[in-house]
Amino acid sequence: MGRVAELAGVSVRTLHHYDRIGLVRPSARTPAGYRAYRAGDMERLREVLAYRRLGFGLREVADLVDDPSADALAHLRRLRGLLRERRDLADAMVAPIDREIAARAEGVTVTPEEQLGLLGARLYDAIGGAYLATRRTEPRFAVQIGEALGDARTVVNVGAGTGSYEPAGREVTAVEPSAVMRAQRPAGSAPCVAAAAERLPFADHAFDVAMAVSTVHHWEDPVAGLREMRRVARRVVVLTFETDEPGWRDRFWLTRDYLPEFAAVLADFPSLRGMAEAIGGARAEPVPVPWDCADGLFEAYWRRPEAYLEERVRRAVSVWTRVGPGAERRAVRRLGDDLRSGRWAERNGDLASLDAADLGLRLLVA
Repeated sequence: MGRVAELAGVSVRTLHHYDRIGLVRPSARTPAGYRAYRAGDMERLREVLAYRRLGFGLREVADLVDDPSADALAHLRRLRGLLRERRDLADAMVAPIDREIAARAEGVTVTPEEQLGLLGARLYDAIGGAYLATRRTEPRFAVQIGEALGDARTVVNVGAGTGSYEPAGREVTAVEPSAVMRAQRPAGSAPCVAAAAERLPFADHAFDVAMAVSTVHHWEDPVAGLREMRRVARRVVVLTFETDEPGWRDRFWLTRDYLPEFAAVLADFPSLRGMAEAIGGARAEPVPVPWDCADGLFEAYWRRPEAYLEERVRRAVSVWTRVGPGAERRAVRRLGDDLRSGRWAERNGDLASLDAADLGLRLLVA
């Protein structure tokens, strides 16, 4: 028991307590009669300690580790999901903290309401409320995705988020690692599995089609996730964007004139060709962004520049968090100045006559 306590970083007294309450009981004895842990006991102890370090009470931990439907792999996936949720929460707190630091450094008064908003409802609005308000299904995207799905009966939606673009009339299984996003899925939406794209918990060729919409850039290893999609489905449909062509950053005025940091955000993003190869030699279809795009993705407001001045619009797009608060403040300030002075209209007046723009969105179909 002393050796196990040393390995686990806990006291022998803690192990005795776990034994006494039946949480983790050593199931073996040494020749000298001392209690000893078998491999299964160690596995259970690892799960108990992990849940405890995530803040769960002993009763909650007992319920979790005694869940008859969860094996060791299921516990690992659950723990990973919880850790990612904590990370997402921490990331969401960093941006408002940085904004308050900058405001105080500039002598700007921060109200008590703003201070408390950092830890209250506004934080959760920043994580997800704005997403529901601005990231709706764009019907023209949905038509193109639906045509690519063809006659598929079973579909797995990887990185499903809140469920946009999940097709009706088909048997859909959603996959979403973020508990924050899963909690926002509307009633009646497809069943959702807590898992990462890189490790899909499905058998080979379990689905007719695997789909992923505006999510690949969030994955830890995009190519590995795409290969997993290829493994679990006979066909693959992915809405992403390409950065292959020279000067790709200049095709959108926001990244060209106001947010050059966007290029660094995508420095390690795979090429469109590499993604196409990962899912079995896909063809790439351009996906024009309509001027009145209902889905508030990064490029959606290319003909409505005033929208980028709105906090709720920016909070629903991960790019702004990834470039950092300094770049965000500078971009918003300069854009606001140019809109007021008329400089933006002078540089981008030709956009007013366009109904849609090719800003690099591509639908990969394999």
